[in-house]
Amino acid sequence: MNFVAPVINYSQVLPILIVLGTALLGVIVEAFFARDRRYQIQVPLSIAGLVLAFVWILKIRATTSITAESAVAIDGPALVLQGAIVILGIAGLLLIAERKLDSSGDAFVAQAAAIPGSEAERTATLAKLTQTEVFPLTLFAIAGMMLFPAANDLVTMFVALEVLSLPLYLMSGLARRRRLLSQEAAMKYFLLGAFSSAFFLYGAAFLYGYSGSVGFRQIREAIQTNAGNDVFLLTGIALVSVGLLFKVSAVPFHSWTPDVYQGAPTPVTAFMAACTKIAAFGAFARLFYVGLSGARWDWRPMLTVIAIATMVLGALWALTQTDIKRMLAYSSVAHSGFILTGIVATNKAGLSGTLFYLVTYGFTTIGAFAIVTLVRNASGEATHISGYAGLGKRSPWIAMLLSLFLLGLAGIPLTSGFVAKFAVFSAAYESGSTVLVIFGVLTSAIAAFFYIRLIVLMFFQDPEEDGPTVAAVPLMTTAAIALCATVTLVLGILPNALVHVIDAASRFVF
Repeated sequence: MNFVAPVINYSQVLPILIVLGTALLGVIVEAFFARDRRYQIQVPLSIAGLVLAFVWILKIRATTSITAESAVAIDGPALVLQGAIVILGIAGLLLIAERKLDSSGDAFVAQAAAIPGSEAERTATLAKLTQTEVFPLTLFAIAGMMLFPAANDLVTMFVALEVLSLPLYLMSGLARRRRLLSQEAAMKYFLLGAFSSAFFLYGAAFLYGYSGSVGFRQIREAIQTNAGNDVFLLTGIALVSVGLLFKVSAVPFHSWTPDVYQGAPTPVTAFMAACTKIAAFGAFARLFYVGLSGARWDWRPMLTVIAIATMVLGALWALTQTDIKRMLAYSSVAHSGFILTGIVATNKAGLSGTLFYLVTYGFTTIGAFAIVTLVRNASGEATHISGYAGLGKRSPWIAMLLSLFLLGLAGIPLTSGFVAKFAVFSAAYESGSTVLVIFGVLTSAIAAFFYIRLIVLMFFQDPEEDGPTVAAVPLMTTAAIALCATVTLVLGILPNALVHVIDAASRFVF
């Protein structure tokens, strides 16, 4: 038997390969460079790799093809999501680099400040204590996230799922100041993630049994010709959905979200909250719009019920939270329900609305968590909501920026969140899902309460003596916040340019 080499158009998958190659270079840096030099190398190396990947995405932005032996689809939705993931990955890396995930949290900063000697000597000591392994881990996760929405068969999708998940399991446990909480979060994320991956694999086996293939196009054709056992099809859809719904934090597969968001280092939480949801929903949309589109009358009712439960329960649980990271976690759950509204629409407007929602949500979320990393009290990072009382009087600009991001998450007009919600709700209404729209609007009103409650606390209460303080905002964190705030505001006032780009790109190739 003659061996035939696989046909791969490397230029079309080059952005993923660039990020993977940069991650491998980061591993080499960790292995062969002195500890006090790694930080100075890892930060510019990681940022440069992501910038180069984004430039190449822009170069191939008009590409529509299937490559790598039909395993990877490069089209408008994939490139839009890959571009968003790379830009948000840069913002996340800026937060991670600035905060310097360390061996002892806030005590680490005080310890470094107390080191005798010059500033250069203190910087060298700081670099020795920094956990620089987080940079290649982040790049591996980003590479998996870029492949996930471009995967064109179930095996590639599973590989991408594991490539993005495994680094996140490790990164969730890097908050050493709250070691037990962080490691508990990492263990819970790992165990539940492995469990959901098993569901995905089992579902993939059923879909293979139904269609005789793991490729989305072949599954689509098998459904259109009714070529297999419907029990296999429905069982496969249900099990695969469990694996994907876990990654998007949809009810009832959301239980890991508040614990992991709270326990992980806040910069890691910011990166994970924004980028993972974008990648997972991109994969979700491709599977259901391409591979399973012929069975939409079977899976639409299921997703409708899940979307309603996710919106309602996510908002209600967020109302009861006193920790801001847990509140944002349950807010993330509710937003998954809103995004599912666009998926359930099963029309072009639903796909373009979903893509727009994912982009805007990513920037708003990273911005909100970036502010959380800056607000301190006597015990360190202020995560209890009461610690934000009077922030508007002590640090008005920080409070105003956090208010902007909260209003964006609430979907208030003149923010990107309003345009995004309007897009997915309009698409759902157009498809006849009126009940889903009603629940979405009512849930948005409920969710606005816990966002506005925090704004009122910041501006209309007096700060306590040991209340919130914000030190000088570091340069890289400033850049990340400025980027997110600009996008949130500009896309709320002038969204047409991005809307037209996404609308033109909202077509899957198969």
